[in-house]
Amino acid sequence: MDRTITADKVAAMLNDHTPMTLLDVRRTADVEADPDSIPNALWRDPSNVNDWVGELPKDRPLVVYCVRGGSVSNAVLDKLQEKGVSARFIEGGIAAWKAGGNKIVRRS
Repeated sequence: MDRTITADKVAAMLNDHTPMTLLDVRRTADVEADPDSIPNALWRDPSNVNDWVGELPKDRPLVVYCVRGGSVSNAVLDKLQEKGVSARFIEGGIAAWKAGGNKIVRRS
């Protein structure tokens, strides 16, 4: 399985109502600086991945994203794969999502 998925592909999956788990794994400071989020994404603290990895469903695609799809997404993906969780991260992160004109929601 590829490590990455494009923002357009994720948007198409969401539009088709494909069951998936979408995780926002941006650092706390990044979420506070920009509270925009992909609809239905759950935020999880990337520094505590070992605490929440066991809660993830394994019967559907899992997609994670950070700010730009770099070190944070890669580190989380590595931890998930170590625990046997199959996942991918959005190439370019939420920045690519926004650049593609996809819908966002504001975290409160």
